[in-house]
Amino acid sequence: MKSLTAIAIPLAFIAMLLTIWEAVCRLTGVPAYLLPPPSAIGASLAEGWPLLLSSAWNTLFTALTALVVASLLASSLALLTALSTVIERAIQPVAVTLQVTPVIAVAPLVIIWAGLDHPERAVVVLATIVAFFPIFSGAVTGLKSADPDLERLFNLYGASRWQKLLRLRLPSAVPYLLEGHKVAAGLAVIGAVIGEFVAGSGGAQGLAWRILEAGNRLQTARMFAALFVLAAMAAVLHALLQMAERRALVWWRGR
Repeated sequence: MKSLTAIAIPLAFIAMLLTIWEAVCRLTGVPAYLLPPPSAIGASLAEGWPLLLSSAWNTLFTALTALVVASLLASSLALLTALSTVIERAIQPVAVTLQVTPVIAVAPLVIIWAGLDHPERAVVVLATIVAFFPIFSGAVTGLKSADPDLERLFNLYGASRWQKLLRLRLPSAVPYLLEGHKVAAGLAVIGAVIGEFVAGSGGAQGLAWRILEAGNRLQTARMFAALFVLAAMAAVLHALLQMAERRALVWWRGR
């Protein structure tokens, strides 16, 4: 019963907002190119859903590819920092600088380096940059979160650095790694969209390109339809990762 109520309340609120939106558009007579009513957006969505779904898959594939690359890079560097404080002091400032630098500022350079004929490569790189830091930061924090008493116990038994890393620090970092990947997944989608916007080329046939294409033609309803698909895709991805995180944590606590 509680689960049904939790679903019904936000759905009712969204329906109320859409009704008010529709009424305002009809009563004020606002031009459709400025603010289309939800009915026009729904019609545009129904008309162009095959193309929108194809573009959504392109954006999602790019984001997931970037997430995998960012995960491998960030996790590997975090493990290196756990083995040596010198490596940590060398990598940490670079990682922080990469995080605080707006990706939109480096996007033109990445597009040039990746090749103007291959905008999809630049989009993957930009999404990887955005997704890198949450995973790296979560992994580093998690590797440092091991119980100090267990650290002393491992030292008492003469455990090596690798043994402490694999049997103590890495298991302690699991919740932080899961949270970092969940945050990074959403940022990877944002990075992919930003990359597609900056690339400004039909070679990257993602949802951002559909938004640009519709905007250039003043097809505002199609822009909203693409935005709806993008938001729905990101929400489903976040929900799936949250579910996976919950189940993984149950398994981890059981261990």
